[in-house]
Amino acid sequence: MGCCGFARKLEEYARHLPVVEVQQTFYRLPQVRTAQGWRRRVPEGFVFTLKAWQLITHPPTSPTYRRLGRPVPASQADRYGFFAPTEEVREAWAQTLEVSRALRASVVVFQCPASFTPTSVHVANLERFFRTAPRDGLQFAWEPRGDWPEELVRRLCQELDLVHCTDPFVARSVFGHFRYYRLHGRGGYRYRYTEEDLRELRGWCQEPAYVLFNNVSMWEDALRFQELLGSDGHP
Repeated sequence: MGCCGFARKLEEYARHLPVVEVQQTFYRLPQVRTAQGWRRRVPEGFVFTLKAWQLITHPPTSPTYRRLGRPVPASQADRYGFFAPTEEVREAWAQTLEVSRALRASVVVFQCPASFTPTSVHVANLERFFRTAPRDGLQFAWEPRGDWPEELVRRLCQELDLVHCTDPFVARSVFGHFRYYRLHGRGGYRYRYTEEDLRELRGWCQEPAYVLFNNVSMWEDALRFQELLGSDGHP
């Protein structure tokens, strides 16, 4: 139970919610010592998850690369994103894994853009990456966007040991020994979840689930949902 990103200063956040999904790792990886500092500032049982670096999942044409902090030469653009079988993507994962170790993270989320469609090349890249990427005990959650057939998602998740990450108000999760929900707001980021929404969400959490809010009122909504569950909100 928590937010996608630090909705408050870390120490305050950790006093109220037990899980955070780190967003900085998607745009530009923090230094390992920074991640180690975050780990030291929270209680032992606090849970970090994180988004995989965009160099793995998104091509340089994505507007998110504006926050990368360095340009990608046009001549090398096809060597990044879409799980490309390149040294650049392998190195991006190696560096993401270092940060994951420093945080002692439990889950890494691979969020894909809608342009990552279920073509034969994209599927082959996905399969190759997840069959070969070192995991160090991490759980991998995959959040596809766009028109991916349920049966294909289920098969890939089952064969590659992935948890299907979804916004449950948009699509159901079709595979995983736990659920990983990212709530982006019904219709957009500015949406505030109603009591009826939260009761419906509770019904989808009958099995172990990470529930991460990613909307304008994520802090308030996460606290309200935690109270509704009547527990400490751990997955």
